[in-house]
Amino acid sequence: MLKKRWQIEEEPDINKILALGDSLNIPGVLAKLLIQRGITNFFEAKEYFRPSLDTLHDPFKMNGMEEASTRLINAITSKEKICVYGDYDVDGTCAAALMFLFLKELGADVEVYIPNRLTEGYGVSITSIDGFAAKGVTLLITVDCGITAVEEVAHAKSKGIDTIVCDHHQPKEELPNAVAVLDPLKPGCNYPFKYLSGAGVAFKLARAVGFRIGKQEMPLKYLDLVALAGAADIVPLLDENRVLVREGLDLINRNPRPGILALIKIARLEPGDLSAGKIVFTIAPRINAVGRMGDAQRAVELFTTNDFDEAKRLAQILEDENIERRKIDEATFSHAVNRVEQNIDFENELGIVLHGEEWHPGVIGIVASRLVEKYYRPSVM
Repeated sequence: MLKKRWQIEEEPDINKILALGDSLNIPGVLAKLLIQRGITNFFEAKEYFRPSLDTLHDPFKMNGMEEASTRLINAITSKEKICVYGDYDVDGTCAAALMFLFLKELGADVEVYIPNRLTEGYGVSITSIDGFAAKGVTLLITVDCGITAVEEVAHAKSKGIDTIVCDHHQPKEELPNAVAVLDPLKPGCNYPFKYLSGAGVAFKLARAVGFRIGKQEMPLKYLDLVALAGAADIVPLLDENRVLVREGLDLINRNPRPGILALIKIARLEPGDLSAGKIVFTIAPRINAVGRMGDAQRAVELFTTNDFDEAKRLAQILEDENIERRKIDEATFSHAVNRVEQNIDFENELGIVLHGEEWHPGVIGIVASRLVEKYYRPSVM
């Protein structure tokens, strides 16, 4: 019988526990738990328990923000054709919808492109760039992707397309030669918080543009999408993320946009009572399903429609595809477990490596995670 190996947090210094407990007037056990979560003083505790928009960091502290906002404002005012290129998960589709809605409200000529997971795979592709060039796109904004697209950004430049990269993933040694690369994890970036979601970085760009054109409050109406993305991507709910997710959840619970309301209803949840946990376990799987099964563009359409009847139609598509995804997931997991039980001896094998030509590429990641949970071994499919 395999057992979990618990990792116990290091015991904090007793003097720190007593000092925090006294400053907050709380029992020592609560002070200890806070310190183990990185909250070590009164001011950090205040931000944790009472997050406020006033504590959001200046977007221009992010390396490249000056260049990105300047180029984007020029594209808007010159009526250039802009394409927002997103990823096919919750974070990517929310980030793309946010940027599309923001730019559309500013009068930009903008479209959204989400690659098909099954036919194009992850990230920016040369083929898609050729298509954008043929349509006259001159500015490409990648959201939740693009940080490793060195060749693709160079190809875009050769086609007369400038690129702004908005990403939150770990960069490689070589960065794309873009107009600007916005990524808190980029070497040399002194942005105070490193763990934004992709939608969080997109929000920062929108916020920077808003500041420069005198509409700094305008991007706040899209915090519902930032909250969905942050919760679903399981970013640490600390610092800015805690503010963004709390404010976004408040917006969803007070006045949900049609697409989110349709999702809440089809998931049989109560409007006005959505939490980060309910997003992770109930809402996010339905959004991710369309990306796993192929066409995540429909998730963006759901987030951007103002028509509730259209939102209900699109939400039903997400629901149907999630049901189909679960069936395929279960069949693949059952097949994988049979293969493990028949072929792998855990007395001699340290991990699990399986291959099946017939397995759906959209679910093998989920199934591999389920194998880890079942056998407590690294799993590759």
